[in-house]
Amino acid sequence: MKTVRLTTAQALIKFLNQQYVHIDGEEFPFVEGIFNIFGHGNVLGIGEALERDSGHLKVIQGKNEQGMAHAAIAYSKQMLRKKIYAVTSSSGPGSANLVTAAGTALANNIPVLLLPADTYATRQPDPVLQQMEQEHSIAITTNDALQPVSRYWDRITRPEQLMSSLIRAFEVMTDPAKAGPATICISQDVEGEAFDYDVKFFEKRVHYIDRKIPTERELIGAAELIKASQKPLIVVGGGAKYSESREVLMEFSERYNIPLVETQAGKSTVESSFKNNLGGLGITGTLAANKAARQSDLIIGVGTRFTDFATSSKTIFDFETTKFLNINVSRMQAYKLDAFPVAADARTTFEALIPMLEGYMSEFGEVITELKEEWLAERDRLGKVTFNRENFDPEIKNHFSQDVLNEYADVLNTELAQTTALIAINDTIDPDSMIICSAGSLPGDLQRLWHSNVPNTYHLEYGYSCMGYEVSGTLGMKLADPSKEAYTIVGDGSFLMLHSELITAIQYNKKINVLLFDNSGYGCINNLQMDFGNGSYYCEFRTDDNQILNIDYAKIAEGYGAKAYRANTVEELKAALEDAMKQDKSTLIEMKVLPKTMSDGYEGSWWNLGVPEVSEREGVQKSYEFKQQKLKNAKQY
Repeated sequence: MKTVRLTTAQALIKFLNQQYVHIDGEEFPFVEGIFNIFGHGNVLGIGEALERDSGHLKVIQGKNEQGMAHAAIAYSKQMLRKKIYAVTSSSGPGSANLVTAAGTALANNIPVLLLPADTYATRQPDPVLQQMEQEHSIAITTNDALQPVSRYWDRITRPEQLMSSLIRAFEVMTDPAKAGPATICISQDVEGEAFDYDVKFFEKRVHYIDRKIPTERELIGAAELIKASQKPLIVVGGGAKYSESREVLMEFSERYNIPLVETQAGKSTVESSFKNNLGGLGITGTLAANKAARQSDLIIGVGTRFTDFATSSKTIFDFETTKFLNINVSRMQAYKLDAFPVAADARTTFEALIPMLEGYMSEFGEVITELKEEWLAERDRLGKVTFNRENFDPEIKNHFSQDVLNEYADVLNTELAQTTALIAINDTIDPDSMIICSAGSLPGDLQRLWHSNVPNTYHLEYGYSCMGYEVSGTLGMKLADPSKEAYTIVGDGSFLMLHSELITAIQYNKKINVLLFDNSGYGCINNLQMDFGNGSYYCEFRTDDNQILNIDYAKIAEGYGAKAYRANTVEELKAALEDAMKQDKSTLIEMKVLPKTMSDGYEGSWWNLGVPEVSEREGVQKSYEFKQQKLKNAKQY
């Protein structure tokens, strides 16, 4: 056996350079690069190995471990899980900062390789810098917190363990049914230890990602269910996007007159302009999609997890009359809602089903067109919302008194409504631009109002709805497709949570555009607490003497080196967007928007939350009573 003597870290980097994937006849490297923040736990091991020979790996210096991991996750998501970035951090706080990002990747089934350093395998210098100590076990380290948020997890305490651990990690990351974060913690002393590795371990390794073909039994059962239905409805989830099912979904929908609705992850699989696309489903869904869901007697879930937002907490469907057919590479997901499961690739399944349904036609008729036209009229109205200083505008959520709304208008010097601004952006930027969002009220507005007329340009992280993902993720999107403009649509609350990788984007000349909606508070949660009968409590950004904060975010961006704009009217916003498109460096457009000017829920958009059973507030009591009524019609499994 021919061997080569390398440190554990050197072997790691050499192995990463030789991993390829083969998809639909195309073969390419799986690991594009590695994000790093060096500390004492990894700079002398992985740091030395990268400096010695990084191979084809692109090395990017991050500014926050969570931020750079989120950039890596967004890169993989935008690349439809075909490529990844690895992420290395030091031990202790650096490793702990990866926990949130790992949870984000796990919830969204996104492959990413996390490489946190760990404490000494020898335990001789213990406790080393940043090491925690527990009385009941010396083996516990910060990295144990990553176990529940990793699809695969291992700790390397001997150099030879690396070989089997890496092979298992890549098996998980390249399996569409199990894709998620793989975490390999490497003891910092072991990173520098040498071993005589078999040279065959470093030969080119191809991971074949084959499309899982449905069985004859599954196809017959699915076809029978569809033929027996009058009004079937297709729910397009993220798995449909990763399967690249656009063309076959459109053919299937048109041929049999079956409407499509979308989850956040599935949006832009099929463009919004497609005649049978009724938009987002559920709590943040469109009126058209939710009405269609209520009428349907068969729900065809395609690559969706059926989260509470998509199902309106399992109340949007008529479970007395509706059946479910789930097409998903994951058996666990295919079993959701007691459906007939087809554990197979979405594109392959629909290609097989199309000829099996000859002669079938749904009974939706012209209803699809009518529902879509009704919603487009509503969208047009939301793009023209105005603020009235004298009287409540009926289109503005009136939880706040007129005096409070006027106070915000005066302090923020704006009368701009959030929905008006968002549609203006949609109408102004290039149609092939990529947009990203994650948390707050903006995801709801985006799912309802944003028209994605170019496939795979809508990037919502709503599996975890992680505040702070947005700016970091935009860098990942830009790395995935440098040819397109990349925009983060982010609220002030999420921007304050984390925006460190804006600096990384500037540092590496990866132009991103930050569209910052500032309503001086956590507006979404403020709506939530007031919707359920509570007052406005610690969700507005106010000083101790009750003054609204007015932060100059544009100045912050200018300090980093970005081109900054301030836009408080539609005209200013359009001018800023047009000028930003001409720039060759990152930009930030600060928009002061009035609170309570986001879109509200439509028919079928109910959310099951922990409403207090006992309260002195009449509004809370009514919310609890309403919840009990809704639960009577909700599916319990």
